[in-house]
Amino acid sequence: MYTIKQTLNSSNILECIEIENSEKTCYAKINVHQGASLQVLKLDSKIVIEDLSPLTYNNTYASSILFPFANRIKDGKYTYEGKEFQFEVNESGNNNALHGLVYNKTFQVVDQKETKDFATITFEYVETNESMGFPYTYTMQLEYVVNKNSVDIHVSVKNTDAEAFPFTLGWHPYFVSADLYNSTLNFDSNKQLVFDERCLTTGVTTIENEPDFEIKDKQLDDCFVLNTNKTQFNTPTYKLAISASSQENFLQIYTPPRANTIAIEPTTGVSDSFNNKMGLEVLKPNETHLLTWNVTIL
Repeated sequence: MYTIKQTLNSSNILECIEIENSEKTCYAKINVHQGASLQVLKLDSKIVIEDLSPLTYNNTYASSILFPFANRIKDGKYTYEGKEFQFEVNESGNNNALHGLVYNKTFQVVDQKETKDFATITFEYVETNESMGFPYTYTMQLEYVVNKNSVDIHVSVKNTDAEAFPFTLGWHPYFVSADLYNSTLNFDSNKQLVFDERCLTTGVTTIENEPDFEIKDKQLDDCFVLNTNKTQFNTPTYKLAISASSQENFLQIYTPPRANTIAIEPTTGVSDSFNNKMGLEVLKPNETHLLTWNVTIL
């Protein structure tokens, strides 16, 4: 049987949701104040996502949902429908806007279900304020479906504004390995983005697809154009498949300053997508965009 537990803070305010099966082989912890992000995940008795202490969420954006843009926007500026907009610059060193607007929002629980074989919980964030950089309203729902071998994240974004708006989506999970040096990735790509010194996309270069992408001691902050929607992470103790339901798929790989930890980020757009238009989509008024990410232990 799967159980869903609410964890309150010292002020008696909901802080986290914990999901666990009776065999304790599956566990998920979701922080409602950090964009309903998945902070811990155990599948088939293997810890695949863990607390990144001493690194902080404000610096890592660990498991955050990236919307209305993934990655960066140069100087926080973009033009849409002939009008100029300015996001808050929250990556001060590079003078970029970083990782969208919902990563630090508080989501509300709107539905949940416990069964013998799985648990589901749905979170919702309703944006009614039109910000300077993104003067539109929208509603986002995140449904987590957790079982012993996998988790699905169903993302729903509804445009509740009178105007259409541009967007990309991304997810920023960090996975842990017993030995990252001897871990590999499998993904199908023959194109890699070219970044400048501010990690902004300046072009695309052709590469040779590697059957096994060896991590070794590489310091990674790279993005690849995927030919499929699947990526596999192979570690000495487990193998993990990551997939997306999106039509256009990019893979950002980043190694943080923490041993045996790697960010494997599926996105629908790239850095500065609001300006270079790579992966950029438009959501019309009253329309809903759906996307699912799946993580399965093999």
